Amino acid sequence: MHEEEGHHTQPPSESLYSSHHNDDYYQRPPRQPRHRESSNKEPNITFPSFHGKDNVETYLDWEMKVEQLFSCHGVSEDRKVSLETLSFQGHAMYWWTSLEKERRINHERPIQYWNELHSALRRRHIPPYYDRELMDNLQRLKQGSSSVEEYRKTMELLMMRVGIREEERTTISRFQSGLNLEIRDKVELLPYRDLNELVQLCSRVEHQLKRKYFRKDSTPSCSKIFKKEGHSSQPYPKEEKEKEK
Repeated sequence: MHEEEGHHTQPPSESLYSSHHNDDYYQRPPRQPRHRESSNKEPNITFPSFHGKDNVETYLDWEMKVEQLFSCHGVSEDRKVSLETLSFQGHAMYWWTSLEKERRINHERPIQYWNELHSALRRRHIPPYYDRELMDNLQRLKQGSSSVEEYRKTMELLMMRVGIREEERTTISRFQSGLNLEIRDKVELLPYRDLNELVQLCSRVEHQLKRKYFRKDSTPSCSKIFKKEGHSSQPYPKEEKEKEK
């Protein structure tokens, strides 16, 4: 009985992981969990410096660039303020330090989110009449001495600054009404599908008109040739004087 029981004795535990183990007894060591990078790691972003100068266009260009970087790098809302204020230089840095101090004195909670900082910056750098002034400029916009492409860019920038969203046919009508008459008269009967095609047609007409004026200005008349060479436009003045004698 003792000998039979000996035949059923399990192998020593040391053999489980020996180099000569039996596959029936081998157990793979548990995998170590991978350490994920902390989600709080600050993204490596270089923000444009902001000096706080009183120039509305400079501020709005900076604001647009910052929001593009936030979107591109997926910056979380609770990190935007701390990351962005690091780019403040000069007067902007003094303004931000003063604003934080003032809120502490007044027992107000600190600014934590971008929409709060965004509102404070706009109150500081954009005058209350700015939108109305932009709208007036947009309504009075004419092509004038600008090229078709420059005129289009100015119109789109004003519309973006004001925040106008309108149907494309309304924008087309706005664009046409400000075109120079000589261009508008030539394109108003031509077919086009959208604003881009209309702009391309206008640019083509503009180039044709420039070539036409260039040829007209560069073709000298006979009288100009005579004067340039020192001749009078009257034929044979010496012969006439001899006849008078």
